[in-house]
Amino acid sequence: MTAVQRFATDAIAPDQRLGFWNDLVDRIYTGTYVKTRNATFSGEMWSWNVGDLAMIRPRSTASFVGRQGQDAAEERLILHLQCRGTSLYREKRGESQLDTGDFVIGSPHHAYSLDLSAHELLVVEFPRAPLAERVPGLDDMLSKRLCGATPGGRVFHDFLRSLWHQGDQSAQDPEWQEGVSSVFYDLAALAVRGAVRPETRQAGDHALRDRVVALVEAHLGDPALRTTTLAEACHTSVRTIQNLFATMGTTPSAFILERRLQRAAERIVASPGASITEIAFEMGFNDSAYFARCFRQRFGTTPRDWRQHPA
Repeated sequence: MTAVQRFATDAIAPDQRLGFWNDLVDRIYTGTYVKTRNATFSGEMWSWNVGDLAMIRPRSTASFVGRQGQDAAEERLILHLQCRGTSLYREKRGESQLDTGDFVIGSPHHAYSLDLSAHELLVVEFPRAPLAERVPGLDDMLSKRLCGATPGGRVFHDFLRSLWHQGDQSAQDPEWQEGVSSVFYDLAALAVRGAVRPETRQAGDHALRDRVVALVEAHLGDPALRTTTLAEACHTSVRTIQNLFATMGTTPSAFILERRLQRAAERIVASPGASITEIAFEMGFNDSAYFARCFRQRFGTTPRDWRQHPA
């Protein structure tokens, strides 16, 4: 395993950051490029290899990431795991919307792109053969959204994060690295199989989910909206509500915040006469400064700039 390398734009002049980032990603994954709609861009990335796995963990403001198709003697695959934020993955087979926790496996031999909100990803490029041996019909699952909220998906996510947290393991012998690679393929296969064959939910589970989502949408302006109020309104337990959102790959608080920010973004553009503070309070925020921080983290720009240049 190579040492984990960290790269960041914080020491780069603002007008040079995007160029720096493009040089960086193309060096790691040949043919990759980044564009952004906003004048400002910031990013941070960790890069490391384990055996035949080439891994990165990038986080940045909202951006568009594309990659040209690559010719190679060995057929490879690339996995994108959405750790934070959302993205729209496009490839010649079609497109898939990824929410937090979801992942997609595609081919770097074909051009693809990701339209990303402010985000954090885990990306792994690896040989196709070991995973194809473990997952019959793998080709039918490529470039499709795979839900990471299953038990297998969560274990796989935790495993990838652990490789990053361990730091420099470059002194480990080749057998250790081969063992880690083998575990990766086993857990990836488990996550893929679980994602395409999720457990059948009872009709009552669907009804509860629909009711909870409707309650959130109807009460976004209520600052008191939280897990406990949802549980009370549905006459169920807090744990049930938490488990419900876990199947959606998120938490109650994260879902509520996301919907408030999305609604606020729409209102900012649709109502140019309304003040940003007024809109923040309408969407259930008690603190306009906190709203501005959350908005910038989600959309990569300030509410005021968003009004002038919506995405």
